[in-house]
Amino acid sequence: MAQPNANIAIPRTVMALGFVSLFMDLSSEIIHALLPIFLTTTLGASVVVVGVIDGIAEATASISKIFSGYVSDRIGRRKSLILMGYGMAALTKPLFAIAQTAGVVLGARFADRIGKGVRGAARDALVADVTPEEIRGRAFGLRQSMDTIGAFLGPLLAIGLMVLFQDDMRAVFWVAVIPAVISAMIVLIWVREPVDHGAQAARPPLRLREIGELEQGFWGVVGIGVIFTLSRFSEAFLILKAKESGLPIALAPLVLVAMNVIYSLGAYPAGILSDRISAKVLLRWGLLNLILADALLAFGSGLLPIFAGIAFWGAHMALTQGLLAKLVADWSPERLRGTAFGLFNLVTGVAMLIASVLAGVLWDSVGSSGTFIAGGVFGLLALGLSMFRARSEQAY
Repeated sequence: MAQPNANIAIPRTVMALGFVSLFMDLSSEIIHALLPIFLTTTLGASVVVVGVIDGIAEATASISKIFSGYVSDRIGRRKSLILMGYGMAALTKPLFAIAQTAGVVLGARFADRIGKGVRGAARDALVADVTPEEIRGRAFGLRQSMDTIGAFLGPLLAIGLMVLFQDDMRAVFWVAVIPAVISAMIVLIWVREPVDHGAQAARPPLRLREIGELEQGFWGVVGIGVIFTLSRFSEAFLILKAKESGLPIALAPLVLVAMNVIYSLGAYPAGILSDRISAKVLLRWGLLNLILADALLAFGSGLLPIFAGIAFWGAHMALTQGLLAKLVADWSPERLRGTAFGLFNLVTGVAMLIASVLAGVLWDSVGSSGTFIAGGVFGLLALGLSMFRARSEQAY
């Protein structure tokens, strides 16, 4: 592990990408904070449908990332794919406001997540491209923290807009279009690639044997990520749990506010720590926070333990999401970096689809407690795998 250097500045492109993420998440979370309630009350969808929509959406994003990651490696450029992805996401926002059926919401989420997939691997690879290895954890932590600032400001704004528009969720969704457009404009104007990044001639198409060049440590990170993701299904279930426990519909966005405040405050310090201490320590602490969150959400009675569980959920995100991105970057060669991020997100996205569908089925069949108990069990499995990998000294 390279030694951290506090005197190295965060590159301007990383800062620009942080603001891009902030505004897009501001837009997305205005919508997502209300979407589970919109689906189940306004459109009459079941909780299983909510889980299926979220699972398909996230899996779509992850599947798209493998193609965008490969393409960004193939053409030697990242910005065009990043701009395309954020532009697509901005164009989908009006569809939520005009949706009359769950199918239209699914279509909007599907297109929005394709945009996320197109930009995601290329964006993460660009962060790694422009950042010295000594501060890579700090850079990923900062971008993740700024992303999450938007993620808790969005629900707060949604609450205010719900009061302003007298619980008219469609009017709130229209306002969400504005920060999405701002996000795409920041990419266009301020995001820059290294001047020599595209200087090399484009390589021949990627072959399977080149994927085999990814080190064993990378596949160890993928394995941890899969089991980890199975225990971390869609945050839509946090909103539904709080509503079930008595939270008024107009205050439903407070769930994401609570989670993302903790996430945002913790992501940057966790990124700094990931440059200084062993990854396995942060990963274990993240998993312990997730297991505790699932326990509180499964067995808690009333809003106080539910919101405590939501806070622990945010803490586990802060400790692990930037860390996993850093580990992918650390364990992949530069010329395959976009592909590596794409592969990681593809596999974990399929796991997210499985987790969200399973969560919805368990919710409708045995109740909300069964959903979170299952999440805790997968969290324990991930913790066990992490300890096994550490003992073998192959992944970290």
